[in-house]
Amino acid sequence: MAGMSLKSFCKLIIAHVVLAMSVPGLALLPPKLHFLAEICLISHALLLCHIENRFFNYPGYYYHGMEEDVMYPSYMVILTTFVGLALVRRLSVDRRIGPKTVWILTCLYSSKLPMLFISSKPVVWVTAVLLLAVTPPMLLYKEKSRTGSKMKPWKGYVHGGVVVLSIWLFRETIFEALQWWNGRAPSDGLLLGFCIAMTGLACVPIVALHFSHLLLAKRCLVLVVATGLLFILMQPPIPLAWTYRSDIISAARQSSDDISIYGFLASKPTWPSWLLIVAILLTLAAVTSIIPIKYVVELRTFFSIAIGIALGVYISAEYFLQASVLHALIVVTMVCSSVFVVFTHFPSASSTKLLPWVFALLVALFPVTYLLEGQLRFKSILGDEVGNLAEEDRKLSTLLAVEGARISLLGLYAAIFMLIALEIKFELASLMREKSLERGGIRHSQSNQSTNFALRMRSMQQRHASAVPTFTIKRMAAEGAWMPAVGNVAAIMCFAICLILNVNLAGGSNQAIFFLAPILLLLNQDSDFVAGFGDKQRYFPVTMAISAYLVLTALYSIWEDTWHGNVGWGLEIGGPDWFFAVKNLAILILTFPSHILFNRFVWSNTKQTDSSPLIMLPLNLPSIIISDVIKIRLLGCLGLIYTIAQTIISRQQYISGMKYI
Repeated sequence: MAGMSLKSFCKLIIAHVVLAMSVPGLALLPPKLHFLAEICLISHALLLCHIENRFFNYPGYYYHGMEEDVMYPSYMVILTTFVGLALVRRLSVDRRIGPKTVWILTCLYSSKLPMLFISSKPVVWVTAVLLLAVTPPMLLYKEKSRTGSKMKPWKGYVHGGVVVLSIWLFRETIFEALQWWNGRAPSDGLLLGFCIAMTGLACVPIVALHFSHLLLAKRCLVLVVATGLLFILMQPPIPLAWTYRSDIISAARQSSDDISIYGFLASKPTWPSWLLIVAILLTLAAVTSIIPIKYVVELRTFFSIAIGIALGVYISAEYFLQASVLHALIVVTMVCSSVFVVFTHFPSASSTKLLPWVFALLVALFPVTYLLEGQLRFKSILGDEVGNLAEEDRKLSTLLAVEGARISLLGLYAAIFMLIALEIKFELASLMREKSLERGGIRHSQSNQSTNFALRMRSMQQRHASAVPTFTIKRMAAEGAWMPAVGNVAAIMCFAICLILNVNLAGGSNQAIFFLAPILLLLNQDSDFVAGFGDKQRYFPVTMAISAYLVLTALYSIWEDTWHGNVGWGLEIGGPDWFFAVKNLAILILTFPSHILFNRFVWSNTKQTDSSPLIMLPLNLPSIIISDVIKIRLLGCLGLIYTIAQTIISRQQYISGMKYI
């Protein structure tokens, strides 16, 4: 019966009944003897867990076609668990048992619930150990935490060590749960990731309830949880020397079902994932100030170079495996990007002079890497595949490989330039915010000194508010006048590369421009390139880019649909192609006035006193109704939207201006 003799089973039942009958009498004893009732309750709970574990998790009884005739049903496990928890709650309220007994009994009764989901013999005991390790900050120190008394640091370290040990004992249960969820044995990296993540989550009560005043503890906890999540996502290869495989894990690894079903699959090397994990963890450590790169310039230098090398080697090994020269260029590119971003965010005394040259090197590496990749890939494929493939297949594979690698390089450089533009935009916004706060403090002190010149102070505040960009430019000139220009170059290059990717990947999608044009919001005020461009004109590049893109692609569509490679009767006056081109060009020109007026309005940002936008509104209707090119129809719809938006904005400006009259 359940893997035990009937005699042993009867002994356990008798002992269980005797303990249950002894509890009411022992609970009536004086408070000094309540420990007898506590010992009896704990023994009763341990015995109950043992009996239910043997009856419910004994596998030999259920695997021989007898699933319907279950010896110990699931609802009995749930019933005994909640009855036990209710009994513990009642005895605790009546002060019949102490907090330590409540803690132990709560963990023991709760540890039976995982039996309902995981069919493992030791699941009850490892769950009990895990609960006993995790719950003390919430149960044992409950009263102390309310009065403000916190756990001592050495106790925190001890509890953390116990949590780590309990997670180590719980690893086989985690393995079985992952195997049940995935349908196959999980990798060592996935198992280790879940163990690390569960360790971090199990330590949350310790930090949140007793060490919430220590910022370092919170940062370390975030780093531990992030490490576990990275291991779960990346699943890096774990050396055999670092792994401990029990009998259950080894038996699951030696299963030949995957080989018999799927055959031998070529495994992709996953060691580069370690480099990405290291780079992300170093970045998190720097962001949380665990690594003090903000205060030590040398450490900042080594940090940026290490991040660049790790990311460069990861990208080279993961996506570009053809030429060592290309690997070196990619590593140098990532190092330059990392150095630029880190020292732009945390500048040093000499970084403002060197960073423009770093960015220039980064821009110069872009065409060199792009062109060199195609040449090296072409030679490599020709050298490796001569005699193995037919001539046409070899050419096709070469072109596809070169095209795919170049698209990957374009995506990489687009991400780099986007990051640089975002970083510079953030730094310039921070400078402007600091200067505005300084000016606001000066105005506040001046207003406190004198209250008789309110009108004069109001005019001074207006002049100061309008002069904020001037002071900001002076501040930037002192710390790095190159930042706006570099940010603009990075934003424009990112936008241009994204347009190229749109053509290569999406075939020049019309909808893509509405997602790509907001990249131009990263443009900065720079009088060297565009005079008069400021914060008020920040939306002009977006609307102008959308209009220009749709006009140019509409012209290209007309030319592509008209020109078929030769000049025939269709292009002669009166031919069908000639009529198609003239009609759509005329309709396209009719959409220009609304777009020109709206873009001029966005640039000037002044209220329109005339009704010219509404007069030009009907010119967009022919493009929507009779045009044969979808881009022209889209321009017509945009013209309607632009006109309505311009009218509403002008109306709001008029109403706002009337309030001051």
